[in-house]
Amino acid sequence: MKKLLTVVFMCLMFVSIKAQDQEAMEKWMESIQPGPMHQMMSKMVGKWKAVMVMVDPGSGQEMKSEGTAIYEAILGGRYIKSTFSSTMMGMPFDGMGIDAYDNIAKEFVSIWLDNMGTGIMVMKGQYDEQTKTVNLSGDSIDPMSGQPMKYRSTAIWVDDNTTVFEMYSTMNGQEMKMFTMTYTRI
Repeated sequence: MKKLLTVVFMCLMFVSIKAQDQEAMEKWMESIQPGPMHQMMSKMVGKWKAVMVMVDPGSGQEMKSEGTAIYEAILGGRYIKSTFSSTMMGMPFDGMGIDAYDNIAKEFVSIWLDNMGTGIMVMKGQYDEQTKTVNLSGDSIDPMSGQPMKYRSTAIWVDDNTTVFEMYSTMNGQEMKMFTMTYTRI
């Protein structure tokens, strides 16, 4: 009788583990599927004209530059890759980004790298549906002082053909706008 109970118990455990495995597999499969936030991000796919306006904090003088950005969906629409090319302060400026929405963490993640540095900027945040704005923040190292610096950005999706991106930095407790970039679909 004891052997029979042991066999029955083992069978029940096996069925329970299999059910848990099936449930875990279903949760995992659900978590890897592109969803509404990925569809929203895919609206950026295409070629864009970018106009950047920087303000010199000392003089208040505006410096304007133009460039192009190409956005493409990669890895089944789970990520958006961007390549950017322009001039900044009279020098060629090229950069690349990967934007994502993490279904499990329920947050946007943005990674940026360019030819004016050797670091990788990582920012995370949320979408505000009322203002149609993605708000991100992150930390990096200020190349001038070698000290940590906080960054914040906003991306306002005005419509399917216009996006306004603003970048801010905070040093010594003071936040200042670094630039505004207006993207217009080409």
